[in-house]
Amino acid sequence: MKKIFTILSLVAGFSSTASAADVAFLNLLTASEFRTLSDDLGSALSYKAVAPAAPLGGLIGIGFDIGIGASSTDISKSTAILDKATGTSTGLNTMIIPKLHATLGLPFGIDIGAFTSSVPTTNIKLTGAEVKIALIKGGVATPALAIRGAMTKMSGVDQLAFETKSVDLSISKGFAIFTPYAGIGQVWVNSKANVAGSGGAVLDESFTQSKYFLGGNLNFGLANLALEADKTGGASSYSLKFGFRW
Repeated sequence: MKKIFTILSLVAGFSSTASAADVAFLNLLTASEFRTLSDDLGSALSYKAVAPAAPLGGLIGIGFDIGIGASSTDISKSTAILDKATGTSTGLNTMIIPKLHATLGLPFGIDIGAFTSSVPTTNIKLTGAEVKIALIKGGVATPALAIRGAMTKMSGVDQLAFETKSVDLSISKGFAIFTPYAGIGQVWVNSKANVAGSGGAVLDESFTQSKYFLGGNLNFGLANLALEADKTGGASSYSLKFGFRW
């Protein structure tokens, strides 16, 4: 829990003028190294909604969730590989992804959302979008159940094309201002370098990752705080999101 609360302070510690890591030496990687790197990137860059299953909009109402957030993902399995691919000592064991997000709640239990991000100390730009449909809207005595489809796409790194698609099922139940939630899902990762790897290895990976997440949402009138722990593939992530939700 302490790690979750330090995420935003870590983000604030990065300078916008920090030297950017560029994977100019992807050609030095073997196929297995590229797969390990793609695994960690899939865990870090796939969609994390950090929100309960209950929909924002009512039968005829409109809802909003707008704010900032950040995710922290352990990519220590790829640290040496990143050093090799960038030709520098990055020391990047954890990838911090700050986000600006917005979600619109529509009638009939449908939410649509998106985020944008620029990852500190790298050239990575990341965008994502989701559509969530409440199968059960939930109430005083019943939990909410929802299915979500989402995607993310990386840009800013000319040597690498990377995108994810995901589907998850989540459940939540509100208790006064606190709403715990949990979910499971699947992530599809497509990662392709525009160069051949070491020894002519093909650096082109398409694979799936299992996803599990657990979180809690605190609502103080309009102000809203959400915390989430996520395990996608072999890496763990912790996320925090603050904003206005109604």
